[in-house]
Amino acid sequence: MFDLDMRLNKVPEKVCSVHLMGICGTGMGALAGMLKEKGLQVTGSDTQVYPPMSTFLASLDIRIFQGYSPDNINHHPDLVIVGNVIRRENEEVRGLAEKNIPFVSFPQALKYFFLRERTPLVVAGTHGKTTTASLLAAILEHAGSDPGFMIGGIVKGFGRNYKLGQGPYFVIEGDEYDTAFFDKGPKFLHYQPHIAILTSVEFDHADIYRDLAEVRDAFRRFVQIIPSSGALVAHTEDGIVREVIKDASCPVIGYGEDKGLPWTLADCLTEGKGARFSVKKEGGFYAHFTSPLIGRHNALNTLAVIAVLDRIGFSPEAIQAGLSSFQGVCRRQEVRGIKNDVTVIDDFAHHPTAVHETLLALRAAYTGRRLIAVFEPRTNSSRRKVFQDDYAHSFDAADSVIVREPPGLENIPIQDRFSSRTLVEDLKTRGRTAYYFPDTDGILGFLKEHARGGDVIAIMSNGGFDNIHEKLLAIL
Repeated sequence: MFDLDMRLNKVPEKVCSVHLMGICGTGMGALAGMLKEKGLQVTGSDTQVYPPMSTFLASLDIRIFQGYSPDNINHHPDLVIVGNVIRRENEEVRGLAEKNIPFVSFPQALKYFFLRERTPLVVAGTHGKTTTASLLAAILEHAGSDPGFMIGGIVKGFGRNYKLGQGPYFVIEGDEYDTAFFDKGPKFLHYQPHIAILTSVEFDHADIYRDLAEVRDAFRRFVQIIPSSGALVAHTEDGIVREVIKDASCPVIGYGEDKGLPWTLADCLTEGKGARFSVKKEGGFYAHFTSPLIGRHNALNTLAVIAVLDRIGFSPEAIQAGLSSFQGVCRRQEVRGIKNDVTVIDDFAHHPTAVHETLLALRAAYTGRRLIAVFEPRTNSSRRKVFQDDYAHSFDAADSVIVREPPGLENIPIQDRFSSRTLVEDLKTRGRTAYYFPDTDGILGFLKEHARGGDVIAIMSNGGFDNIHEKLLAIL
């Protein structure tokens, strides 16, 4: 265990060189790219140095040290940015402490270098952050606002998950996960939200939050830092959201399907691989919209974006033009390929609610086709039994369900472990067709034998799932 001098937890007056510990994470890699584009000398270290992130960083001429060591910062950078994957006992932290180099967390760095002179538009909530933030950034871009953004997924229209931009707005995905080993508060408390979206509040991140009360408290603190000159667009049909926002000092703009809300979604219908719906503002007709996104949940997320854009002065026509041009986000209902009339879809869904909504949307989009759900529970929450019972009700829209043994269970106390076998038995008890497999190869063998033309195979995991998507397309 190495103790850092918290007096050095700041950005020095002059910064020419930075070093990122944990540089190959999605957010840290993007931050490295942004700092490089800003003209700084950038280096980094990580134990997970592999494509595509390693290739991306190399293309920017950013040197990466394989593994962690005090020697990685012998060049004495002006500032070290410590990712939240870094633990206090990390050897490179020892070097940081011994060399007395100023250091900050990822959120602190993002705030200092990119948010201070912009208007932050922060998208927060248990679900839908990445898609909602991506949509907001894409419409602003299409409308000529040249926004900056930092998002947790690759936005297809940009081919990356960040952009510096020169316009007034900076769109950021507000994550409730902890900041760093020396700051256990949520990341989003650093982002200075001027206008925020709050999509939902549920229990998640069981490795850092003990219960729903702690999650509620984190979001309550976020709401309270929105200034009175800003605004919060909140899904106020949700009872927990209503509880979280009750002490907000800023204007609260509610949205949902309830006719009494300021912004209301109506007549939402799936059309092919998209949707159309009507929007009412303060009870009166606002506009009809068509969207390339499927599912009620995505229509509600779009409604939140519409409310934000309306508040900052965009017309319904400009919003629809940007919405029509939106190409989506990688790993969110993404069709990875079609082989012999079998459609393989990749989705990031892992929370029980996200799994449920994703499958409902796919069922509506692929009416009359067999929908096979393939699920890998691999998040810190889904590998724990906190959602053991909830998952049994998440797969009802699927015709059959395949569940893999969670990877990394050895890191979870035995009494806390999620059981894929138990989930499969619970699904069968509820009359669902379900199968358990200990590994990915078993799933691939089963699908090779049983998949048939017309099937839609929805693969859900927050990780790479052993590259199952490409392997499956190769053998179909």
